[in-house]
Amino acid sequence: MPQLDFSVFPSQLFWLSVTFFAMLFVMSKIIIPRIAEMINLRREKIDDYLEKSAEIKEKAEEALERYHSALKQATDEANQSLQKTQQDLKNMIDRRQADLSEELNRQISEGEKKIQASKEKVMKQAEEIAAELAGEVVKKLGFKVSAKALQAAVKETGGEK
Repeated sequence: MPQLDFSVFPSQLFWLSVTFFAMLFVMSKIIIPRIAEMINLRREKIDDYLEKSAEIKEKAEEALERYHSALKQATDEANQSLQKTQQDLKNMIDRRQADLSEELNRQISEGEKKIQASKEKVMKQAEEIAAELAGEVVKKLGFKVSAKALQAAVKETGGEK
């Protein structure tokens, strides 16, 4: 078996050392610095991204704070407007109720006047009818009384309740 031939061991150890140190030199001078450079570039990019994300987060928080402030202000303005509108509506309703109350009182007063006039007219007609009826009754009983006397008697008895 050629691998176990001890006469070639020194030459194999020499070439193993030469290739190992050559590879070590190439790795340490070319490959490892490039890998380190790539790692540093990635780290810088990640740091930049983190800084940008922190800035964006700050801007978003500021925007959110402005939004909340604007929302609170808009809500306050809306509440004030609503209260003003409610007060205006209440005042308008109060004025309308007062106007309606005055109109109803006026109509009631006019109605009462009309009722009173109708009552007086009916009472006058009732007195006339009562005077005629009393005249007829007196005639049938055989008495003679003047129309003025009958009307005066009816007016006297009409005033009693």
